[in-house]
Amino acid sequence: MDYAISTHELTKVFGDFTAVDRLSLQIRPGEVCGFLGANGAGKSTAIRMLCGILQPTSGTAEVLGYDIMRQTERVKSRIGYMSQKFSLYEDLTVLDNLDFYAGIYSIPRRERNARITEMLDMAGLGNRGKVLVAELSVGWKQRLALGCAIISRPALVFLDEPTSGVSPISRRQFFDVIQELANRGTTVIVTTHFMDEAERCDRIAFMSEGKLLAFDSPDNLKRHFIKGQMVEISVPNPMQMIKEIEALPIVQEASIFGSHIHVLLSGAEDLALLNEAAGVEARPILPTLEDVFVTLAKRREQGGVSE
Repeated sequence: MDYAISTHELTKVFGDFTAVDRLSLQIRPGEVCGFLGANGAGKSTAIRMLCGILQPTSGTAEVLGYDIMRQTERVKSRIGYMSQKFSLYEDLTVLDNLDFYAGIYSIPRRERNARITEMLDMAGLGNRGKVLVAELSVGWKQRLALGCAIISRPALVFLDEPTSGVSPISRRQFFDVIQELANRGTTVIVTTHFMDEAERCDRIAFMSEGKLLAFDSPDNLKRHFIKGQMVEISVPNPMQMIKEIEALPIVQEASIFGSHIHVLLSGAEDLALLNEAAGVEARPILPTLEDVFVTLAKRREQGGVSE
């Protein structure tokens, strides 16, 4: 099997609304692939089609070598799926929840205890087995939900906005678990709007209004879309200042990041000119994925991203 997932012009239309528009990509086995984009970009709809939950309007896709239109049940039997609303039974213990999902996935009784212990260890819940789920923090519930979703040892796991509503520390810990899964050969597809999570993915699919804008590794995306010198300016009134900055002929792009403005210059030689024109001292910075995302979104609005 060359690819864990392969799609060609996969499309989903709801009435007059195109949620996913001709999505074509290939994801290799063992990769952590992030689907990144704003709410309504089409990330979750794409995931649900690949899981066999939603039927595509047109296009084709293979998941683990199975056609998602003709072999839906085979796809479902080989994957794990976890959403931010993954159902845990709060009036049951951690062990009871794992045992319930082991039954759902038809794991034989003779294997079940070992599999449950494996999930407890993976999630760091070894000493919380008899705790009621209602008493767990959101971060621990998230880990338990992942354990329930992968207790069948799927070759491919879909995680749909799994870290929404949890602390930054819990998000980092959760991604450590994800990367350990990938190290063992599991392919992981995760939708997220957190740039720090996206940085840890092997490759990222940037989506906007149902379309795939770019698909590559974080480093390659930065090299490809951010050509020039990225600098940062700290000003008390960025909303007023940015229009003046954008009007300068040496400026390719400018975007507001909190109280800062990120400015893309053609080269380092333009830094002194910017300092003089803006009346403040800009400092060179490394471009981030957020800079890439802003650049892609602007080019999409201007019709400059190829489809």
